[in-house]
Amino acid sequence: MFKTRITEMLGIEYPIIQGGMAWVSCPELVAAVSNAGGLGLLVSAFCATKDELREEIKKTKSLTDKPFGVNISLFPSMRTLANEEYIEAIIEEGVPAVETSGHRAPTEYVPRLKEGNVKIIHKCASVKHARTAEQVGADAVAVVGMENGGATGLLDVGTFVLVQAAAKALTVPLIAGGGIADAHGFVAALALGAEGVVIGTKFMATHEAPLHPNFKEWLVRANETETAIVMRSIGNTHRALRSPIVERLLEMEARKAPLEELQTIIGGTHSADVLKEGKLDAGVGMAGQVVGVIDKVVSVKEVIDEIVEGAKQIVPRLESVVASA
Repeated sequence: MFKTRITEMLGIEYPIIQGGMAWVSCPELVAAVSNAGGLGLLVSAFCATKDELREEIKKTKSLTDKPFGVNISLFPSMRTLANEEYIEAIIEEGVPAVETSGHRAPTEYVPRLKEGNVKIIHKCASVKHARTAEQVGADAVAVVGMENGGATGLLDVGTFVLVQAAAKALTVPLIAGGGIADAHGFVAALALGAEGVVIGTKFMATHEAPLHPNFKEWLVRANETETAIVMRSIGNTHRALRSPIVERLLEMEARKAPLEELQTIIGGTHSADVLKEGKLDAGVGMAGQVVGVIDKVVSVKEVIDEIVEGAKQIVPRLESVVASA
């Protein structure tokens, strides 16, 4: 029922991809998504070396025999990322897919990945960047609307419009992200022209996500109005859960505080304290507007089963509506 170019390309049962998330995309979560029929993604940026990433890949392999991928970050970083070395590990370990994400296309990495028989999914937030990714050789493109948790892009275009526009502009398979957490969002994305979805925030609210119970409870408690766009002043917009420290960050940005001052809040270790230690006032906790439809912490399998079974009920209901028109 859900056979698309994405499922065929990646060798997965359902066109559901777990987004690469800092401090979240551990082998246990990645393997759980892949075992449930989707595609899990490890994050390379938090591995200091090629060998560290190799260990993450090997651990994931010990937990699943299904396809999974690795995210390669093209975002600005406080330290130089060893992307060339990460790609070597990915190819040497036979990982079948890479998700690149950031403010630029993966142009310099495409030849090596193609040579290594790795499928390339580029994730971006505009039709312009989606076209560029296709032109340089991406096998598929994921676009995320401004509802997205984490990086949102600078154009403030919602998922509904962005996915439709990208579907018209591209010939490679399209994946939709931003505001998708359940069967309703999944079916809507397919209706808009996507051939798969990428989901982040919902997978954070799962038992397998390596996050503190305090943060998971925050996700469940928050509604759709309790997020904010931060870091616009430095051209690196992200969506985060509203909190006193996020309000302080917004105030700092409004008065054009320098990067050095902003880093006292947005530094990666502060976010780790929020996510991993449950210190909710220690830093910024990224999440999407879709928190408004998340009401409990469940297993990864339950997330994917709900999407699949729910879609099987929604599609016939829509067909009956059309038939009676």
